[in-house]
Amino acid sequence: MPEDSATPLGQFLRDRRTRLDPASFGFGPGRRRTPGLRREEVAQRSNISPTWYTWLEQGRGGAPSADVLDRISAGLMLTEPERAHMYMLAFGHPPEARYRGMEGISPRLQGVLDAIPYAPAMIRTATWDVVAWNRAAAIVLTDYAQVPVRERNVLRRLFSDSAMQAAQEDWRSVARYVVASFRADVTRAGATAEITELVEELSRSSAEFEALWRSNDVAGYPGDGVKKLRHPELGLIALEFSTFAVEGRPELNLMIYNPATPEVAATIRAAIEAKG
Repeated sequence: MPEDSATPLGQFLRDRRTRLDPASFGFGPGRRRTPGLRREEVAQRSNISPTWYTWLEQGRGGAPSADVLDRISAGLMLTEPERAHMYMLAFGHPPEARYRGMEGISPRLQGVLDAIPYAPAMIRTATWDVVAWNRAAAIVLTDYAQVPVRERNVLRRLFSDSAMQAAQEDWRSVARYVVASFRADVTRAGATAEITELVEELSRSSAEFEALWRSNDVAGYPGDGVKKLRHPELGLIALEFSTFAVEGRPELNLMIYNPATPEVAATIRAAIEAKG
């Protein structure tokens, strides 16, 4: 069958296959008419039949199952964006969310946080664990370097840390919205199983959390808004927050808190500079 009769899925698979280096996968160079892996080599790596893989590239044999696509994704060593694209070509929708646990962040991403000197900024996971922050966040919000890794979870601190509760202008409203947003985030990220222990722990230790969790409310966390905090040294301050997705890391969110007024900006700047 001529190559130009292949489906978009078949063309994509062929393109990915021809970009791979056979030697990197332990296949000898041999006599190869085209670059990349042979179809039977991809089939071998994907644990499917060579005939079935060939038919997929040629646009024959009907639609593959999600399991077959995942095997091919592993065999071709596709990135997550490439895997999602493959699903869109095959089914018209992205794959179900697969939550990746906390892997930390790159020095380059930490550099982005550090380049924002006078606005608190942090990165949290879909399960609301804070994994990175800048100096302004440490001074104005929480110095997470002084917090045990297990305790760097926004919900755990919100429902167990009296100082954090006192800092909220309207703690109950904040708690209600955070729990509803947390539920939506973990479901969207496919992390429901990963938060079972946290939910059970908070339900035992906090009647407020248990009631909010049982309410089954769901809310999308707003992309921006205003947060008011009672800071022990700076007094009542207003911060305008914005939330951004981290490209290539769908489980991460970048949050930046800009001072809402020039007066708050001056106050925060002076506090940061006073720390040296």
